Amino acid sequence: MPSSFDRAQPGTGQSTLAVHLLTSTLALASSLTFAQAADMPMPMKAAAAAPAYQWTGCYAGLNGGGGASGTNFTTLVVPGTYLDAADAAEVTNDGTGSHDTSNFLGGGQAGCNWQTKTLVVGLEGDFDYFRSNSSFVNNTNMLPDLGVPFTINQETSTDYIATVRPRIGVAADRNFGYVTGGVAFTRATYTESYSDADAPSGVGTATATKSLTGWTAGAGWEYALTDHWLFRLEYLYASFPKTNAAGVIAAPGVGANVLQGSSDLVIQVARAAINFKF
Repeated sequence: MPSSFDRAQPGTGQSTLAVHLLTSTLALASSLTFAQAADMPMPMKAAAAAPAYQWTGCYAGLNGGGGASGTNFTTLVVPGTYLDAADAAEVTNDGTGSHDTSNFLGGGQAGCNWQTKTLVVGLEGDFDYFRSNSSFVNNTNMLPDLGVPFTINQETSTDYIATVRPRIGVAADRNFGYVTGGVAFTRATYTESYSDADAPSGVGTATATKSLTGWTAGAGWEYALTDHWLFRLEYLYASFPKTNAAGVIAAPGVGANVLQGSSDLVIQVARAAINFKF
């Protein structure tokens, strides 16, 4: 007689089949997941940031803008055989004044820069054509002793301004802000003239032309439009020593006086420039 242990338990076959199906399904799902993971593309790396612009190198270019010149004029008439002490003092006093003038300027520049991290140092030379003419005229006063009107006229003119300057500043990628200072050069022509209404009238002239060396300081901002083309805005202040001249005021057959005059010179420059970096 069969043992009770030989009888199949109810649901045993179905349970075994269910476990088999579940195991097979999990194995298939795992294999499909692994295959899909293997076929997926690898994530792309983030693009590397572009390197910061480097200002090291030499350049040359052109500039243009405006310049303003300011001049202080002084006069000294020494008492002599024509103008006595009172008249000479009047001319000396009335021959003191100042004048400002402005004009366009243009020229070129060249230089080199060296960059270390964000610090940039450089050396630059430039030359600009700048025609200025400051003048001072006083024709409203009278000589107190001779009792006649007189005119005293002074003017100073220039044709150019040139500088040689180190520059130092900070670069932020394609932007470069800097300060600068150095030596400035120009050539000034100073003329002083005198005349009065006496009979015979006294006339006199003192003139001098001199190459001047002064100092300059300023600041600017430069931007690299491309790897080679640079755009700039710049301001410079330049101060020069006095130009002195000596002459004579004379009235024919009457007498003469020594005439001395001087003028100083300040030039301010605001300009834009375009440079090509080699």
